[in-house]
Amino acid sequence: MHNVVISGTGLYTPANSISNEELVQSFNAYVAQFNADNADAIARGEVQALTESSAAFIEKASGIKSRFVMDKEGILDPQRMAPRLPERSNDEWSVLCQMAIGAAEQALQRAGKTAADIDGVIVACSNLQRAYPAIAIEVQEALGIQGFGFDMNVACSSATFGIQTAANSVKLGQARAILMVNPEVCTGHLNFRDRDSHFIFGDAATAVIIERADLATSKYQFDIVSTKLLTKFSNNIRNNFGFLNRGAEEGIGAKDKLFVQEGRKVFKEVCPMVAELIAEHLQENQLNVSDVKRFWLHQANLSMNHLIVKKLLGRDATEQEAPVILDTYANTSSAGSVIAFHKNQDDLAAGSLAVLSSFGAGYSIGSVLLRKL
Repeated sequence: MHNVVISGTGLYTPANSISNEELVQSFNAYVAQFNADNADAIARGEVQALTESSAAFIEKASGIKSRFVMDKEGILDPQRMAPRLPERSNDEWSVLCQMAIGAAEQALQRAGKTAADIDGVIVACSNLQRAYPAIAIEVQEALGIQGFGFDMNVACSSATFGIQTAANSVKLGQARAILMVNPEVCTGHLNFRDRDSHFIFGDAATAVIIERADLATSKYQFDIVSTKLLTKFSNNIRNNFGFLNRGAEEGIGAKDKLFVQEGRKVFKEVCPMVAELIAEHLQENQLNVSDVKRFWLHQANLSMNHLIVKKLLGRDATEQEAPVILDTYANTSSAGSVIAFHKNQDDLAAGSLAVLSSFGAGYSIGSVLLRKL
């Protein structure tokens, strides 16, 4: 059995960003047109009028101020309100592969590794653009990595589940090092015509190098102390889009073929589950919550993160203790907690204990205890 470390992280950020104000301008233009087109039906009570949104409402509801996106023009077009990402030929790298490569190259550089040092690739994300061949095998080919690759999806918890999967493989000697990547085009499954959710997601990709401790040379090393996972079925976050939709034509285009959630139920049910899992995880490893110097939490909703850490610490956390990237990246699904980790790790002192945690649809919750070396 080998000791395992995270030796490098990487981040790919799309070039385009959309502010709340820009998003609201597009949404409100759509609302005005919808209400005008349906004025008679609305007056008769047959159709419900849509309500405009505001930048202030979005920030209060989520803590989000802007988000990075792979395509800006298509999302902001009131006649379209979806990203325009032209289909690529089978001879071109896919969008997810392109994003994954950007994050992976940075992670390899920080880890001081090349493709020759990596024995496996795991693509762990919510929004896989196809069923097969696996995006991971495509990324493997694009980077020139020998070995194996596979995809996995545990929604917003995919990264922490991917870290445990990779760590176990390295620990057992099945690989010297594994590249775990989280490319997320979340805007592709978002209903930009839904006032309650059109602002939630952004696009990004993250990468993590997990390798044997005795082979690691990076100055950015974190010992993987322990991992803990939990799933519990819930319909409160769901997306019913899939290849079987063509077998039930009556449902094609329905709202549930994009992201849908019962936000209040998710907040009420998930927050205590996450806090309880992290507390149990620390206790199982004879560690105190007060020992934790940093919490890199899934970046879904600012109020959720505040409540989770408050339940753990018994007080409000400082921005240093629980860094937030949600304001500029929005919810990037599996990439969110890793973005927080990537951007807020270098200032930690050697020996510092930290928690990387994710939570989302499933429900799925992951906790990774890390100690900086």
